[in-house]
Amino acid sequence: MNSIPKTHTGAAAAASPHPHAHGPSVGLIGLLATGAGLAVASLYYSQPMLGVLADDIGASERAVGMVPMSTQLGYALGILLLAPLGDRYDRRRIILIKAAILTVALLLAGAASGIGALLAASLAIGLTATLAQDIVPAAATLAPEQHRGRIVGTVMTGLLLGILLSRVVSGFVAEHFGWRAMFVGASASIALIGLAAWRGLPRFHPTTHLSYGALLGSLGTLVKKHGALRRAALAQGLLSVGFSAFWSTLAVMLHGAPFHLGSAAAGAFGLAGAAGALAAPLAGRISDKKGPELVTRLGVSLAALSFASMALSPWFSTQGQLVLLALAAIGFDLGVQATLVAHQTIVYSIEPGARSRLNAVLFVGMFIGMAAGAALGSLALAQWGWIAVVALAVLAAVLALVVRMWPGAARAR
Repeated sequence: MNSIPKTHTGAAAAASPHPHAHGPSVGLIGLLATGAGLAVASLYYSQPMLGVLADDIGASERAVGMVPMSTQLGYALGILLLAPLGDRYDRRRIILIKAAILTVALLLAGAASGIGALLAASLAIGLTATLAQDIVPAAATLAPEQHRGRIVGTVMTGLLLGILLSRVVSGFVAEHFGWRAMFVGASASIALIGLAAWRGLPRFHPTTHLSYGALLGSLGTLVKKHGALRRAALAQGLLSVGFSAFWSTLAVMLHGAPFHLGSAAAGAFGLAGAAGALAAPLAGRISDKKGPELVTRLGVSLAALSFASMALSPWFSTQGQLVLLALAAIGFDLGVQATLVAHQTIVYSIEPGARSRLNAVLFVGMFIGMAAGAALGSLALAQWGWIAVVALAVLAAVLALVVRMWPGAARAR
């Protein structure tokens, strides 16, 4: 069943988790979007700072390369082991606890004097950054059904901008103020989000009383029971293969001929992706009016066409190739993010009392696709060049479209 409001002191008393005609206030939606973005950004702050960081703490390049891996590993474990708890306990309490621990973990990362302490802090950052995956189901629960796509899309815009802009921000801060300042600043931002959530978030009643073991076991049951969930996780995972293959190989490709560009140029392409992410609320509105199934097909088709357009690069000048890459990044990012918002709209409508677990399954599928894309993209670039990366991305997007066009997909909502 849906969450039942339970009043308490502060602004949260006025924000009921029971969906109604108007849904949550603009301020509450803004809080959720900002919180999701800042939480997930914690995963990526370290990446542009690894060179400076390695010199400062005396770590080898190989050892410091394990920092982002530890963060991603923690995030994967957190999605699988912690995200389902949102159905069992008050989501507000979970968000507050994770925000507090994430604040401390970021501070410990900024104070780390050796690689061991930094790796441990990075693992804790990944585990607790999953509060973003508690915020999105909370937004879906607060939203009335007729506006769920729009509200989830708005919150997802915050999350996606956090991913895309985190590297730009951390690179700038580290260059001008040092890498430790970035972690301290990130810690302060999460502390402020925790304070705002304490004051502004309503309470959410649990939707299940399953034990923890049964709660995790029910993930498999949900996958087996709901074809719509399987299709959403598979299609989003396939799209993530191409998405990750592009972003994980872009810097290496731009470093070589004919571009000979540095990491700052690759980071700037994140701004092109951010432009696509801003359209997530539009995808949500179309899902509300025309149905999410249409949005998944349009989004996947746009991603496939955008990936395929990069195969035209040899016929352009060097400057023209860069413009084509930027336009393709905007196009496929828009397609991938629109599809994700539509998939979330589909998934959250399957079983309202299991939204946290359904969200966990969807994002585990997405995470597997991201990991596979990074590995396959790097292999393709090393063995056959950039055109192989493009081919991989196109193939993955076409397979995702096949999944969405499969007979019965539109009925499984």
